[in-house]
Amino acid sequence: MDLKQVNANRSQQKKKGEFDMSKYPVDKIRNFSIIAHVDHGKSTLADRFLEITGTISQNQKNAQVLDKLQVEKERGITVKAQTASLFYDYKGETYLLNLIDTPGHVDFNYEVSRSLAACQGVILLVDANQGVQAQTMANFYLAFDAGLTIIPVLNKIDLPNANPEEVKMQMNKLFDINSEDILKVSAKHGTGVEDLLQNIIEKIPPPSSSNPSGPLKALVFDSWYDHYKGAVANIAIRDGCIQKGEKITTSFTKKVYEVTEVGIQHPNETPVDILYSGQVGYIMANMKNVSEAQVGDTIFDPRHPVEPFKGFKPAKPMVYAGIFPSSQSEFPALQTAMKKLTLNDSSVSLSPDMSPALGAGWRVGFLGLLHMDVFNQRLEQEFDASVIVTTPNVPYKVKVFGSKMIKKYKGEEVTILNPCDMPPEENITEYFEPIVKATIILPDDYLTEVVRLCEDYIDEKRILMKVIFPLNEILIDFFDNLKALTSGYASFDYEDHGYQSSDLIKYGGDITRKAKLLRKQAVGKKKMREIGKIQVPKDAFVKVLKRT
Repeated sequence: MDLKQVNANRSQQKKKGEFDMSKYPVDKIRNFSIIAHVDHGKSTLADRFLEITGTISQNQKNAQVLDKLQVEKERGITVKAQTASLFYDYKGETYLLNLIDTPGHVDFNYEVSRSLAACQGVILLVDANQGVQAQTMANFYLAFDAGLTIIPVLNKIDLPNANPEEVKMQMNKLFDINSEDILKVSAKHGTGVEDLLQNIIEKIPPPSSSNPSGPLKALVFDSWYDHYKGAVANIAIRDGCIQKGEKITTSFTKKVYEVTEVGIQHPNETPVDILYSGQVGYIMANMKNVSEAQVGDTIFDPRHPVEPFKGFKPAKPMVYAGIFPSSQSEFPALQTAMKKLTLNDSSVSLSPDMSPALGAGWRVGFLGLLHMDVFNQRLEQEFDASVIVTTPNVPYKVKVFGSKMIKKYKGEEVTILNPCDMPPEENITEYFEPIVKATIILPDDYLTEVVRLCEDYIDEKRILMKVIFPLNEILIDFFDNLKALTSGYASFDYEDHGYQSSDLIKYGGDITRKAKLLRKQAVGKKKMREIGKIQVPKDAFVKVLKRT
């Protein structure tokens, strides 16, 4: 039977929902991810995998099939991890290949690490034209530190400006990868993709399980919210199995749920009877929101407690901004939109905020600037919300002394999200600001213009720099300036590097100065009502702070 007939039969099987997952024991399973810098062709390669395995039909309209959000398709980025279970025939055997498509941006670094925890191998995808870039390095070391098998691949070899030999040298120098081990593909045209699928089977090991027939132990590596079914959790099963009707709990919530549906992504939700050890799929269990299915959490049978997977941590916002409706009459509609959107994103933190100029709104915490930008874009696209976003800032910390102050703030260390909440200066012994460790890759022609803080040569023409920055200093326009300075050739990535003691002062004055300012604003507003109205662009708060 040829491949076309196999795929046709499988398509009929898919329509009937007759996947028997017991046919795919651990040794016939390969769980893998694709890691790459933005725009290196990760989503396009995933499209070709889906076509070759018969998961979707082959036509000219397949583009970013696994990217479900409008913002993902418009920007060419992956924001939410997606999964696709692929069935592939090789040497007379049918293999179950679980592709776990991860976000590529540093803002979602933790989500990437949890997705990789569900894998045994990765495809390291590098653009043969652009070469190794900052996010490629960050994700490579996540995979390397996790002990995953790495298959190096050069993409876009068909482009006229492609320079595969030079990029191979970069990969050898940075990652100690032998040139002869690097596969070459054109994801756009499908060149070399079938050979890559076979390499996945040959080189990536099957998932390990300490007890396939024992108590359930599964990792939550992503979750999303369905308005009709509640939270849906993407899981990778290490031990045991799971089916509809069983009781489960999680290490974080300790709540007990009854499983209402289990299935695989093929590429959309396809229910199955049972998911077994080593397999990847989704479950529904009447969870009310995604905070009950935290990324990195452990699912198990409440009758048989297990040791949780290591590395779990609740989402930690790194950047804060105020979000206000353009008009206070739109507050109720925006409040509904914010609640619905945060149902699908447990990494966003919300608290009420009040501005003398803008009225009622929210103080919102994000994983980073891209996360903030995507959140606001989704508010506009999915809920038609018109909002004003204030300039982003970062959380600072101070150390206070005195029994009254320690009692008031419930400890010596206080996190400050708004300068108005700063304790009196005389009660502060030390100030701390968040620090990041940044990676910059740039052509050597621009070295002196950027900064000679530290350097390491990737090849004869490119330089890698590791720099420690205060997070607040790179928030607004650092990346824009870096791109402008290097004619768009530099790439930039950063990771959390903790807090560092700093010499800080409060952003504003005392309460008397603030009261005086408010009185002046009231007079000014009265004059404005007499003269007329003006329209202030919603991004004005960010633009006004950009350095010229």
